[in-house]
Amino acid sequence: MNLFQSIAAALTPAGLLWTLLIIGVATFLHELAHYALARWQGVAVKSFSVGMGPVLLKRSWRGTEWRLSLLPIGGYVEIDGMAPEEGPGGVLRQPTRGFAALSAPGKIAVLLAGPLTNLLLALGLMTVNFAAQGIPAPDRARIEAVLPHSRAQALGLQAGDVITALNGRDIPDTYTVNGQTRAGWESVRDVLATDGRKTLTVERNGVVRTVTFDWQARVNGIGQRLGIQYGPDVQPARLPTAFLTSLQTTAEAVPQLLRAFGGLFARFLTLDLSPDQNVSGPIGTAEIVSRAAALSPWALVQVALLLNLSLAFFNLLPIPGLDGGRILLVLVGALRGRPLTLAQEQAINLAGFAFVLLLMVFVVVRDVSRFLERG
Repeated sequence: MNLFQSIAAALTPAGLLWTLLIIGVATFLHELAHYALARWQGVAVKSFSVGMGPVLLKRSWRGTEWRLSLLPIGGYVEIDGMAPEEGPGGVLRQPTRGFAALSAPGKIAVLLAGPLTNLLLALGLMTVNFAAQGIPAPDRARIEAVLPHSRAQALGLQAGDVITALNGRDIPDTYTVNGQTRAGWESVRDVLATDGRKTLTVERNGVVRTVTFDWQARVNGIGQRLGIQYGPDVQPARLPTAFLTSLQTTAEAVPQLLRAFGGLFARFLTLDLSPDQNVSGPIGTAEIVSRAAALSPWALVQVALLLNLSLAFFNLLPIPGLDGGRILLVLVGALRGRPLTLAQEQAINLAGFAFVLLLMVFVVVRDVSRFLERG
């Protein structure tokens, strides 16, 4: 199977359409927030584009040219006073009107609006998901299915049973293996990876019992399976509880996101193309969405909220060219008592744009290399 066949096998038409829709909505709302905060402060917005590249359709409304562009990979707003303006003799100079004339808090509000909107969208989707689907309990493993004629069936385990303790010890919320933090319910797999006498504390319809058995992880070199499919237990939640859990989950996700971005930058600087499940490029994202689309609408909701959460925090990184980098330049100018010169700002932004562009190319190349490894 060649590269294109491998990618085509992993991506479905429905997955591609959902990918474009999820990314399109996330980008549109991000840019719409920039637009709204600029207009709210009296700053003109010259153009608003859904998509990038050549303009397919355009219409002027309320002083803004609204565009639909060819490439469905993002969008942009052209806010007056953000780009250099032409002075006498055609020489570019630092703008003095529009965005440039705003106070530092006003500028930060415009720049912060986009990432904040993605964050709020992620929180909203997470709240709806928790309220509808329940809140996962990381310290409880729910048996979703028991395979027929398996050891688990012989032990009397049933779908719906909840494992609350392993070998007499309560399952923790999280545990660490090889420097990676995992949810506690995943430790069932690690317990069954070793030989010896095992004890599962199982709850069924409010009744707790213990299941004890001798276990060999491998027999004649063949790995043994208990015969259960399991995942985290899920607790019903009302809307306020779902919202508070969403806030807590988002706060707990921040260090993980920062570590993921840090790992990506380290791999980029060392040109390390080895597989990494923490960050995916456009092809990898489309593959994830394709899998989610085949599962359920709620799986798509989870992908959408994760993408919006990642987009929010990535844009807040203090890298020139991103919203976070622009905010940093505004703060530097405020501390200096005057903005950076046009030459300084252009040089910094050019370096930032080049870095982000090369990073995007690297992520795509790593996606492609992953498919090549699959053969």
